Amino acid sequence: MTDSELDTRLNFALAVALEASEFILRYYQRTDLVVENKRDASPVTEADRGAEQLIRQRLAVAFPDDGILGEEFGEQPGNSGYRWILDPIDGTKAFIHGVPLFGTLIGVEHTGQCVVGVCRLPALDEVVYAAVGQGAWWQVGSESPRPAQVSKISDISLSTFCTTDLNGYKIVGQQPAYNRLLDAVNLARGWSDCYGYVLVATGRADIMVDPRMNPWDAAALVPILQEAGGHFVDWTGQPTIYGGNGIGVNAALKDDVLQLIRG
Repeated sequence: MTDSELDTRLNFALAVALEASEFILRYYQRTDLVVENKRDASPVTEADRGAEQLIRQRLAVAFPDDGILGEEFGEQPGNSGYRWILDPIDGTKAFIHGVPLFGTLIGVEHTGQCVVGVCRLPALDEVVYAAVGQGAWWQVGSESPRPAQVSKISDISLSTFCTTDLNGYKIVGQQPAYNRLLDAVNLARGWSDCYGYVLVATGRADIMVDPRMNPWDAAALVPILQEAGGHFVDWTGQPTIYGGNGIGVNAALKDDVLQLIRG
């Protein structure tokens, strides 16, 4: 893996995320939006499917030897050592309800390590991105990118905690973990899905916890949080996207959060 290979893929990811976002916004807050349920009962729209198809079509031309894993269209093997991991709309429920806190997630793995991450928030016109060794960056609209850095809050009683589906804690039998977190922090809010992780990466929140996650929900977030000075780990403390859950947290609070989750 060379810097040139990383730069080429990061620049491509930024460009195609913007293109996908423009596609997605054609459907945002439309009264005639058609919503279907997938086998797992999660919602999907033509915006989700169309955006992933668009990204895959661009990848087929730019990086034909790279693998792809996407939420909507599954796995396409490659032979280059690189794999793109796509979630065209992370936060489809927010998208469906006209809430602007959804994002397009594009992650890149190299031989199993997450090395590039882009999270674009179409309705907010914000993007946070990173490549390993190159720092994390945050751009709002046409402003110049600024460094993305996690907060330095080290006292959990002063922290801001975000989370996604509260019912997910019950489903996985971890309602006590949520209650312990709630009791420990200063402020708890439902700024959820990828937006919560963006808040942590940019120092606007300190902790983001998901009781249920898929690899495509997490792949882009690993390099973003790491390069911003924080951590993305599963509930056992491992920096993996395959743990079935996730934590985004600043460096100072990681151990406290893990201890609260474990009980």
